[in-house]
Amino acid sequence: MNPVNVGLLGLGTVGGGTLNVLVRNAEEISRRLGREIKVVAAAAREYDPEGLDGIDQVRVSNDAADVISDPDIHIVVELIGGYSPAREFVLEALANGKHVVTANKALIAMHGEELFAAAREAGVTLAYEAAVAGGIPILKAIREGLAGNRIEWVAGIINGTGNFILTEMRDKGRDFADVLKEAQELGYAEADPTFDVEGIDAAHKLAILASLSFGMPLHFEKTYTEGITKIEPRDVTYASELGYNIKHLGIARNTDEGVELRVHPTLVPKGRLIANVDGVMNAVLIKGDMVGPTLYYGAGAGSLPTASAVVADIIDVARSIDHINTAVPCQGYQDGKIEDLPVLPIEEITTSFYLRMYARDIAGVMAEVSSLLAEAGISIEAMHQYESHTEDGCVPLVMLTHRVKEQVMNETIARIEALETIKGEVARIRMEHLD
Repeated sequence: MNPVNVGLLGLGTVGGGTLNVLVRNAEEISRRLGREIKVVAAAAREYDPEGLDGIDQVRVSNDAADVISDPDIHIVVELIGGYSPAREFVLEALANGKHVVTANKALIAMHGEELFAAAREAGVTLAYEAAVAGGIPILKAIREGLAGNRIEWVAGIINGTGNFILTEMRDKGRDFADVLKEAQELGYAEADPTFDVEGIDAAHKLAILASLSFGMPLHFEKTYTEGITKIEPRDVTYASELGYNIKHLGIARNTDEGVELRVHPTLVPKGRLIANVDGVMNAVLIKGDMVGPTLYYGAGAGSLPTASAVVADIIDVARSIDHINTAVPCQGYQDGKIEDLPVLPIEEITTSFYLRMYARDIAGVMAEVSSLLAEAGISIEAMHQYESHTEDGCVPLVMLTHRVKEQVMNETIARIEALETIKGEVARIRMEHLD
């Protein structure tokens, strides 16, 4: 059979990795596919040819149009990232009848509905496995491996930078700012780390996971997003002493009232496998009604791991080129079967909580706080007063609560903070047992 011709938009970390995977594993890929895949053209404003296998066989231009409009190219691979001009390039490629593969989670989360519609209208495929969790084939697992299940919930460590920071804070007692600086020096975090540490990157990915899991439109704008910048070493230590690790999780849960979409720091029992995923690694835990919980673990970023997912999409698309109607739909559900499920505001979501406050070291304070919680119907699972950590006459008071609606907890925290015996703000971290 004739080769499948590929054009790359971008020759950076992932673009270069994609070229290397296709060249280095060309024979293995051909054995699986039954035909050759060739990178014939690439567009990049800047690139370093050193370390790019087979780059001398690729026509490189600084103009994306040279790739998008080439009639001999079957698949355009967008690896430049960001919202624009990536969106315009992908739309143009689809309009030109090209299949498109992308690793761009921000693009899919923000403009996916428009792009999927354009792909359907053009009769081509838009694939985006590498947009979530790097080298972990999580989207294929949801769309194909778990297709016989009703997905109940998804919980994932889907940003390696945040996971690295929290791991270092737990294991070495380091401050957030100190670890962030090291993450930037190691290349785990960007010069502007906002997307990573404030949860925006994870929210992009969670919106995609929820869409595929529940058959709903992409709702990045409705995803509650909270970062890890306010996590203090003492909270990491106290949580550990109570039997929990703090993880920055993306959680999507399909309930009778609506869909929960939330990214925030979360206490997870140490006995859960996902609580022990450390460093820059990613993991996604999915519960299906038939299979139960399943865990997917691996490298969530990096040149070759992410390129592995990109190439898997290229192979899938290549398999469908002559049989397009056999391809799995972009969102995993047939056209017209996507349901616009309601998304619950964070105030309506029910979780357990970790609370940490500074109380004056006098008699009756604990009873006073307990009374306010009881009046709100909030049951306490555990309570600990750290006498040895007294500061300015105040002692840390840590509580774990049973499940309560977020709005009730917000109102109760406000009442606790108004007490004369409580100094400063109450630190609050949500808890999930992920049963």
